[in-house]
Amino acid sequence: MTCPVIAAVNGHAITGGLELMLACDMAIAARNAKFADTHAAVGIIPGWGLSQRLSRLIGIARARQMHFSARAIDATTAERWGLVNSVVAQSDLLETALDLARSIAAHDPDAVTQIKALVNDGAALPFGQAMALETRRSSENYAAARPKNLIADGAK
Repeated sequence: MTCPVIAAVNGHAITGGLELMLACDMAIAARNAKFADTHAAVGIIPGWGLSQRLSRLIGIARARQMHFSARAIDATTAERWGLVNSVVAQSDLLETALDLARSIAAHDPDAVTQIKALVNDGAALPFGQAMALETRRSSENYAAARPKNLIADGAK
């Protein structure tokens, strides 16, 4: 998806549910939420990106703990580890997610789409290459946007 995707987790995000949540750009969890990877407990390995996304998000040691132990963590721990962006009361979950979506939708959709692509593409590169990618795309974006801005400002 080129647009931002927000997960609103109310209840349990376990194994496949956790993989789906990790495919989103950000996650908000209700206080009652639990998170676990039970692949090892049932004798299979992840196939939807969990083994790669989880360690990049929360660190290798914590990801290993979740993968190997199959133990659930609560929403507070998930937030502290960086697995979710925030934890809210269950009754506030949907409105919090919608408020975040509205704040994103209020901005230039092309810029949001390009920033999402830049973050995702840069994350797959070594830092120096990612910085060069940002510089190149920023320059291209500025060059493409400048004429529109000058015309909008009435400049000749």
